[in-house]
Amino acid sequence: MKQQKKNDYVAVGGQALMEGIMMRGPKGTAMSLRLPDGSIETQMKEFVSVRKKYKILNIPIIRGIVAFIESMIFGYKLLMESAEKTAFDDAEAENESKLDKWISEKFGPKMMAVIGVISAVLGFGLAFLLFMWLPSFVFDLVNGKLAGGSLLGWRAVFEGIIRVIIFVIYMILVARMKEIHRVYMYHGAEHKTIFCFEHGNELTVENIKKERRFHPRCGTSFIFVTILLSILVSSIVAVAFPKLTETRAVWILVKLLIMPLIMGIGFEFIQLAGKYPNKLTKLLSAPGLLMQRITTAEPDDAIIEVAIEAMKAALTGEISAPLKEDEGETPENEE
Repeated sequence: MKQQKKNDYVAVGGQALMEGIMMRGPKGTAMSLRLPDGSIETQMKEFVSVRKKYKILNIPIIRGIVAFIESMIFGYKLLMESAEKTAFDDAEAENESKLDKWISEKFGPKMMAVIGVISAVLGFGLAFLLFMWLPSFVFDLVNGKLAGGSLLGWRAVFEGIIRVIIFVIYMILVARMKEIHRVYMYHGAEHKTIFCFEHGNELTVENIKKERRFHPRCGTSFIFVTILLSILVSSIVAVAFPKLTETRAVWILVKLLIMPLIMGIGFEFIQLAGKYPNKLTKLLSAPGLLMQRITTAEPDDAIIEVAIEAMKAALTGEISAPLKEDEGETPENEE
């Protein structure tokens, strides 16, 4: 397969799924999954950003907000699809309860859609509780009971530190789950494969295994940068308008209103850090890269093979014949 020169910049990105990977490249978006029978299924997925239709949405900051929302919706859709396709093998399907079979037969995709919506709502609710309400509650408790109201000017910084602590603890606990650890292995394979392509090397298992699994454009880095930016931006708002910090409900509303701005700034930074690696961007990216030690894991060869198929399809727009797990990189499967 023809590779790019190392110094040519071609935008590629991806996302780890359940037993699979999604890759975006110049020829489209591809999803490769390791199915229960051991084969790799690759599909091209239709994705057209609304930014192509409305040029105003490509303005810096605004484009970051749009990209984040689109990525959340599209990525969640593929995550649910991957979970549905890779959840059961034939033996497990035979052991399904009569109730499970009845639900599958009667509702099918509709039930998965309902479950998806419920999961999304619960997920956003949990995020709001952990990262918006809880830090404000803890601050009011400490400021009112222990500090006698003297910490009000430090509210934004205090809450930001609490959010960082919660985020790190949450990610560590989630990483201990077996299923999530598998996703983190695919996450590591995604990063390694992107690095291999960006360095101009042939997409082989051996080449990819040599690459680092910590990438500056990762979503983990984006989230962590967003949290750090929220401390900075909310501190500026708190200093400029101190009255807004006096009431918890008002302050939470303010944080929600400035969140799009923070996401937009974070998006621009992550793009610059990935495109122009230098001492400054590396220093600022360091906390997010450190977090990737939790959210990525070293992949095995079979997982890397899935990443290769997804990347090849995203770069060429062509789909290889389905691969069995024991076939590996045979000459007939190489491009």
